[in-house]
Amino acid sequence: MSTAALDDIILRALAEDAPWGDVTSEAFLPSTARATALLVAREAGILSGIEVFARVFELVDPGVEVTLESTDGTAFEPRAVLARVSGSARSVLRAERIGLNLLQRMSGIATLTARYVAAVNGTARIVDTRKTTPGLRILERQAVRDGGGHNHRFSLSDAVLAKDNHLAVLAAEGVGLADAIRAARARIGHTTHLEVEVDRLDQVNEVVTAGVDTIMLDNFTPDQLREGVAIVAGRALVEASGGVNLDTVTAIAAAGVDVISVGALTHSVRSLDLGLDIEIAP
Repeated sequence: MSTAALDDIILRALAEDAPWGDVTSEAFLPSTARATALLVAREAGILSGIEVFARVFELVDPGVEVTLESTDGTAFEPRAVLARVSGSARSVLRAERIGLNLLQRMSGIATLTARYVAAVNGTARIVDTRKTTPGLRILERQAVRDGGGHNHRFSLSDAVLAKDNHLAVLAAEGVGLADAIRAARARIGHTTHLEVEVDRLDQVNEVVTAGVDTIMLDNFTPDQLREGVAIVAGRALVEASGGVNLDTVTAIAAAGVDVISVGALTHSVRSLDLGLDIEIAP
């Protein structure tokens, strides 16, 4: 994650949250007021985005000091103190919500990812998808890694992945799947990964024989996945997708696939409950 890309996300979020300043703090708080606040976990989870959190305060006011008490990828329990923030009260409150919003979402993704990773117990890779929040992909992808998962292609520019709609267009044009795969292979660079999605067992051998790097078996039952893996017989990586949740992922992994893509890691995750509490002097 480059600093420039991260700063762009944060600065846009800050501009959205207070386009003309924080009128509440400016009206209520003396400009000289100081504050110290603790970042406290309200529930257990896996931390992700703590450096992002700190960067928000730095961009609002370089004079705010953020002391990190934990690192990304670390498990924590309720009431754990994850960071301490001190500086101008106006600056602390100006940065608070954006810092928390990003940290809570990233930690929610990391926590959910860790549950999927634990459920497969090393038998398959858990990977994300492009079903991310627009503009936040680099953060959400980092959160998946912090949770022990892996990343799929980052964008449409990174790999060839022909899915059901691509195949529907080919069929409408009267182009055979194997011929289309061979033509695509001839067009792309030798380092470009080529993956094709199928939804029927009778497509598996044709696709693998045509020369793909990965075949995606979409919405297959565990028994169908097991049969598909046998047909592939090591000639390509096998990815399972569709209908993956915490109740099904263990059985999917047991079918022998190499990769399991899970859109839910980012498209329907719940942000973790974290809070920034101002310390009150006795």
